[in-house]
Amino acid sequence: MKYVAFLRAINVSGRVVKMEALRGHVEALGFTDVATHIASGNLIFKSISGQSSVKAAIEKHLQASLGFEVATFVRTIGEVGAVARYQPFAKAAIASAGAFCVGFLNQPLDQTALEAVMGLRTPIDDFHVHKREVYWLCAKKQSESAFSNAKLERLLSVPATIRSMNTVANLAAKYAI
Repeated sequence: MKYVAFLRAINVSGRVVKMEALRGHVEALGFTDVATHIASGNLIFKSISGQSSVKAAIEKHLQASLGFEVATFVRTIGEVGAVARYQPFAKAAIASAGAFCVGFLNQPLDQTALEAVMGLRTPIDDFHVHKREVYWLCAKKQSESAFSNAKLERLLSVPATIRSMNTVANLAAKYAI
């Protein structure tokens, strides 16, 4: 099975990990055809193990090897393609937005958490939740928004990681089966 792992806190806040080293860590787990996509913790690889086993193995190995926790969000390449194709907002709104991103979670949100995310809406920020993803449309630059990955994590009390939809679309196109 071909997977993409989105890693939280790689190459931010002084936690620098060379992509060659990151590939080596994943290869050490027995995963094959390992590649990285940009230097922000996006791993592409093949494994015969299931998603939850892959996630657990990466998190445990990186914690031991790097000395810090690396929350990991694993999707099949087919799921990444579905995320890239999903249209949570009108095309015109996306085209005029300053940023269009997706937050990856490990579990779908319950109704209370879903309502909390929708409560983050502002005149410049809009949100949509689908399956294990939180889509964020920012009318201005991301830096002009009060929303952030840290704010999402505090609100939900669970780890999350955010990627640009351009990054997700590029991954889906490049590694499609």
